[in-house]
Amino acid sequence: MSDENPVLTEVRGPILIVTLNRPEAKNAVNLALAKAVAAAMDKLDTDDSLAVGIITGAGGTFCSGMDLKGFLKGERPFVPGRGFAGLAEAPPKKPLIAAVDGYALAGGMEIALSCDMIVANRNAKFGIPEVKRGLAAAAGGLIRMPRQMPFRVAMEYALTGEFFGAERAYELGIINRLTDGVALDAALELAKTIGANGPLAVKASKQVVVQSRLWTEDEMWKKQQDIVAPIFTSEDAREGAAAFAEKRAPNWKGK
Repeated sequence: MSDENPVLTEVRGPILIVTLNRPEAKNAVNLALAKAVAAAMDKLDTDDSLAVGIITGAGGTFCSGMDLKGFLKGERPFVPGRGFAGLAEAPPKKPLIAAVDGYALAGGMEIALSCDMIVANRNAKFGIPEVKRGLAAAAGGLIRMPRQMPFRVAMEYALTGEFFGAERAYELGIINRLTDGVALDAALELAKTIGANGPLAVKASKQVVVQSRLWTEDEMWKKQQDIVAPIFTSEDAREGAAAFAEKRAPNWKGK
């Protein structure tokens, strides 16, 4: 039964694939799944052989949100330090790609919005319909949507709870790539491109992009320098330059 293994993980080179594995429940998030996702995010962050993660769903759909049956029983799928689904409040320090097939609704969309990039099948559907159930999208939907799409559009979807398609999401800029095939395949192509780069540089670049949204004009250069300065004196920086000069693939050490 999938509830015995609510999350599956697979390593392909520098890529960690995390699969939400409750297809009979449309991959709805219960506490066991949330804890397993948190453990996978910890692995991604601490394993030096991993450079990028992908999160996807089993059974042809991404995630339908919080398990409402569990909610009615008093279960809350939150992990201390990580938040809803073991991810929403504290995404990993390394890049994470959401590979969305089928539906990414409510908490499922909030998982996707927590990721750094989204790859979606052209027929995928998104939305935060919590208001239709007397709830609120408090796992990041109400916060991240107006930061990642036009404010008034985010307001409309938050208040109506209506779904919208992948094509519309792409137009709004919250999806990186659309695919006619399985989203995981397209996400792997993106992840391979990222994984071929210097791991220290990738991690630092993500940190600057994420944190710089809150920096003032006066402090942004100093804060960026604090993060990227160690990269320029790393072994990987010398290796990257040497590989370029010698016309060969670099051999990254993450040092």
